[in-house]
Amino acid sequence: MKSYLINGLMIVTGWSCRSPPPNSCSSILAAQEYQLGIGALREQWRLIVRLMNELIARFCDVDTTAICDADKTTRVMDSAIRCRSATVRILGPAFTVRCRNDFLAVLRAVELASPGDVIVVDGGAAQIALAGELFARGALVRDLGGIIVDAGYRDMTYVTRCELPIYSRFVTPLAGTASELGELQISVTCGGVLVNPGDVILADNEGVVVVDAERVRTVLELAAKIKAAEGKLIERLNDGFTLSDRLNLQEHVDTLERGESSTLRFIP
Repeated sequence: MKSYLINGLMIVTGWSCRSPPPNSCSSILAAQEYQLGIGALREQWRLIVRLMNELIARFCDVDTTAICDADKTTRVMDSAIRCRSATVRILGPAFTVRCRNDFLAVLRAVELASPGDVIVVDGGAAQIALAGELFARGALVRDLGGIIVDAGYRDMTYVTRCELPIYSRFVTPLAGTASELGELQISVTCGGVLVNPGDVILADNEGVVVVDAERVRTVLELAAKIKAAEGKLIERLNDGFTLSDRLNLQEHVDTLERGESSTLRFIP
């Protein structure tokens, strides 16, 4: 079982749905508790789906550039972490992995992660493939949200047309071993930034960013406002206005020259 804090709600995944043990204090009570547990699980799953669909819809209206503009402290992965697949966009909670030159932990993660999870692998930036076609196919079967490997990925003939978003630092045919357990669901470093289990991973053509789960809705709302303002500016530019016409550029420069603080902003 694992839990994520999203928008102030503790979301628990990985609930075991096995029947209650036969030696419970009361088989009737145990059965009732079991049914209540299943009901709670179903309700919680509906909540997860609703929240994630809401976030996905919000992300469709923005991009990672607007997210970074909305929050300058956003963690941005190294630009060497590049998309290798046909699908680019990612939005989902991180399922973290740490391993070195051995892909067994990545395989375990693919099988243990919940639908929508993004496998984030701290592979030590090694030029060793820690995943390939079979991992991508396995992740698709389990409805995962993507795979990001700070190391190598291989089998590009398949991966380049794969619907699952896949990112890696290197492409290499040389695979690692499969004899070390590695570590799962711990704080890792991927693409030069800290990633904690449950952090929200967002990716598009601009790059990969990491946002605290409890802040993602607020950040996406701010990003949407920025995109809306940029859209209005673009309309004005298309109408023949200059950037100076629609930005407080001269005022901003004059204020800075006086040694005072100022913010460059759009003019409504």
